[in-house]
Amino acid sequence: MKAWIGDGCSGRLVDEPEAVVSIMDHGFTVGDGVFETLKVTSEGAFAMNLHLARLVASAQAMDAAIPDTAHVREACEVLIASNRESFGALARLRITWTSGAAPLGSDRADADPTLVIAMMHQEPWPPVTSAISLASIRNPNSLIAGVKTTSYGENVVALVRARAAGASEAILGTTDDRLCEGTGSNVVIVRDGVALTPTLASGCLAGITRALAIAWCGVIEQDVPFEDLAAADEVLLLSSTRDIHPVIRLNGVELKAGPVGAKLREQFAQSAAQDINP
Repeated sequence: MKAWIGDGCSGRLVDEPEAVVSIMDHGFTVGDGVFETLKVTSEGAFAMNLHLARLVASAQAMDAAIPDTAHVREACEVLIASNRESFGALARLRITWTSGAAPLGSDRADADPTLVIAMMHQEPWPPVTSAISLASIRNPNSLIAGVKTTSYGENVVALVRARAAGASEAILGTTDDRLCEGTGSNVVIVRDGVALTPTLASGCLAGITRALAIAWCGVIEQDVPFEDLAAADEVLLLSSTRDIHPVIRLNGVELKAGPVGAKLREQFAQSAAQDINP
């Protein structure tokens, strides 16, 4: 497959092995970057406008250079077209934007940012999934709470623990005992027939699928005590690659893929089919 590598105003298509960045890139050395992951189907990239808007918001939150969304969009379109024959019916596209090369340490340098866009084939998720929960992980007062940053070490460790338990995701609580999010997903719980998702004040990511589930499906934002996760009637994971994904096993305890989740999935799929770029 081809990849795109460049900076804030230029770049080029290269074969994947040639898509290399400096060993001094701040995104590599200290995780000083932001990113977006998009679902790509035969119709194209889903919700590109929303993803690019969040890329800008993440860069602003990091006090970093602001990407030119027209340049990024054009690069994505060129890359998708070049890989059209090789990624199949479903692919994952990742946009990574870093502050560029800098001396070893936390200080940035006056450098051109780095833009890397990559694609890979995406296998569809199975119809249902499993998860574990980890309490007191997310700090809602963190300087990067809710930012889609490449500083993903905490998520990596949490997901390693989930995989060791035979699960596909770890659902995280906050340091003040609220429900927050998964390592790469937002969370919805169903209680008494009502679908609830944690507010952004929990420090969770302002997920694209989350926002669309609120707008299209009537999911309600509400602060949720972490203990309510174990007592939920249904648990659902939301992300750009999962869409709305029912959890049928949480910490080894069986759950039901219930009627509320089924209705949400149906509503989301219908709305997404009508508008690929909401």
